[in-house]
This record gives sequence, structure tokens and C-alpha cells, in this order.
Amino acid sequence: MVSEKSLIAKITWRLMPFLGLLYLIAYIDRQNVSYAKLQMVDALGLSEYAYGLGASLFFVGYFLFEVPSNLFLNRFGARVWFTRIMVTWGLITIALAFTQSPTMFYILRFLLGVAEAGFFPGVLYLLTLWFPKDYRGRMVGLFMIFSAFANALGAPLGGMLLDLDGVLGLAGWEWVFLATGIPAVIAGIATFLYLDDTPQSAKFLNDAEKQWLADRLAQENAGMDEHADNGFKALINPRVLLMSLCYIGFPLAAYGLSYWLPTIVQGFGVSNTMNGVINIIPWLIVALALWIIPSAADKTENKTPYIVGPAFIGAICLALSAVISAPILQFALLCIAAAGIFAGQPVFWSLPGRFLKGAGAAAGIAAINSVGNLGGFIAQNVVPWIKDSTGSTIAPMFFLSVCLALAGVLVIIVGRMLSERKAG
Repeated sequence: MVSEKSLIAKITWRLMPFLGLLYLIAYIDRQNVSYAKLQMVDALGLSEYAYGLGASLFFVGYFLFEVPSNLFLNRFGARVWFTRIMVTWGLITIALAFTQSPTMFYILRFLLGVAEAGFFPGVLYLLTLWFPKDYRGRMVGLFMIFSAFANALGAPLGGMLLDLDGVLGLAGWEWVFLATGIPAVIAGIATFLYLDDTPQSAKFLNDAEKQWLADRLAQENAGMDEHADNGFKALINPRVLLMSLCYIGFPLAAYGLSYWLPTIVQGFGVSNTMNGVINIIPWLIVALALWIIPSAADKTENKTPYIVGPAFIGAICLALSAVISAPILQFALLCIAAAGIFAGQPVFWSLPGRFLKGAGAAAGIAAINSVGNLGGFIAQNVVPWIKDSTGSTIAPMFFLSVCLALAGVLVIIVGRMLSERKAG
């Protein structure tokens, strides 16, 4: 007799810490540009806007190769494909340490997006192969907690690496890229040795456990549309298209906030190292919210309030941070806003697996994530432009607030579409 609780715990302990570690490395690697910016702008003679454009080219490469990458993952398996992803993005990050010109910076940022494309949606797809739907919100939340840890770790790490300026003849911003690229290459090799593609190929599960999980997932997938596993059909599914549109607001707000938090804290007149230490606070709050909200959502059938509620709270706090001048209160509002931006996202990502499977899930999740992450491109171009135009680091928060609120409204529409489809 297979114990469901015991089996899920076994899979969780086997997969989630390792996948979380990979995401921690990925997220630090993705956020390193916000700390390198503090020195790199002057070193390369870039304006804030030009640097924001270069940083945002990551999302163009990411957008173009996200769906193909996830379909290759579905074909070759997570072990091989995640290894390829991590080794290539690590090598490109290392190459960024030797950037000599704005053009080289632009090219490498684009290639970094190409290399990393498929990792985050690949993990989300992988979770649909290993966990029944009632556990996916919590698992995505647990996975995303590592992004909060990455921000908390990356903050002091980025500050300390900048303070290595001049050591061994390297600038601080060069140390930032070297120290964050090398772990990705090492982790890629470890992935090839550790990760199992599917439950059926896992050596840590016995035959009874494999059969129980296969039966449970087959039962859940039985009621899906006949085209649920068709990759092309998933790309034109109205629910996928609308989810792609509404997801834009979440990465836009997240990247806009995380990209500018170090700059905002720098305005408090603190050192680079203290800047990093202070920036730990919002991400610890985010980590707590990423566990509480998805855990509560997994216990209910209606997921919409657990996505929309945090988003609206985040939008309100972003707007208030732009009108309140007291630095401590301003920073507190941004901490709450960060929690609101991230807390509902695991619940959001549990939705595609309710109507997609197989190649359809791989393509649909990747499409939603690739279109949504254009929000990062928008944030890293519009936010610096607003800052340059107004001379304020807080004015861009109004823009982020409106975009996040609109995303919340669109999620309400998606929730209604899913409910109507189920009722029909």
C-alpha cells in the first residue's frame, strides 16, 4: 500500500532542494546586472537608458527561444537539457566580465537570454510530471522561494563583490560576473549526474510508487481536451493567450522593483556592502509569502483570490511608495509590494497544468512565460526612461503599480474562463 503523503514527501525532498538550488544560481545570475550597473555604467560610458537597453536584451533572446527550448526539453529530457542550459549560461556570464564595449555588452546579454531560455518553464513543466495538481501550487511556491533567497543572498554578495574593485587587477563589476557565472557551469555538470527525467526512470522510487503516481496523473489528465498534449494547439489556446497577456504585469513589476531597489537604497547614503545587507529584508518577506499564499490556495478550488489579492496589495504599496517621502516607510511599502508581486505567482503557474499536458503543457507554459517576461524588457527600458525624465527613482513605481493592477484584473477574467470551461 502506497502512502500518498510519504511518496510526495520523498519526491519533494529529492527534487525541490536541487531544483531550488539551480534556480537560486539562475536568479543571482539574472540579477547580477543590477549590481554591476553601479560601476559598469561609468566604466563603459553608458547612460542609464543605454544600460537598461543592454540589460533588457536578455529578455529578447529569452522570448525568442523559450518555446523551442521547452519543446527540446520535452524531447531530450530535463537532465540533458538543463545541463545544456546551465553550462552555456554560465560561460556567457563569465564572458560578460570581459566586456570591452557597449556592443559587446548588448550581444552577450542577448545570448544570455538565448542560453537561459527554457529553464524556469522547464521546471514548471517538470513539476507536472512529478506532482498531482493538488500539490503543484505549493511546489512552485517552494521552488520560487529560492528566488527570494537568491535576492537575499545576491544583495550582500553583489555589494561585497563590488567592493573587491582592484583586487587582482579586476574591477568590482567584473568580479560580479565571474563569481556568478562559475557556479552555473559547476551546477550544470551536477545536474547531468543527479536529475531524473521522469518518475518512471527514477531509481529512488519503487515499482508500486511509480505505478501509483502514473495512475493518479492519468486520472487527472483523463478529463482534459483531446488536444491538451498538442504543442501547436496550446500556442493558440485562448486561455494560454490571455494568461500570456496578463502575466506580463508580474515580471514587469518584479524586475522593475528588483532592478531599482539597490539604486533606491543607495540614495540612503550607505556603502555598497550595507546596500546589499539592507536589500535582504524584502526578499525574506517575499520568501514567507511564497509559502503561505500557495499553501492556502492548494486547499481551495477557486484560485483567483490568491493571485489577485496579493497583486492588488502590491499595486497599492507601489503607488504609496511614490507619494510618501519618509525613507523608512517608503522602504517598508516596497517590502510589502515585493511580497504582493511574488506571492500569487505560484498559484498562477498551477493553472496551465489543469488544462494542458505533455507537449501541450511544455509549449503552453513556455509561451506564457516568454510573452510574460517581455515585462522584464519593458521594465528595464521604461523604468530608466522615467527615471531619466523625472530625475526621481520613485516615480517609476506609479508605472509599475498600474501594470500590476491591470494584471490582477486580467487574472479575474482568466479565472472566469476556467470556471466556465469546467462547468461546461
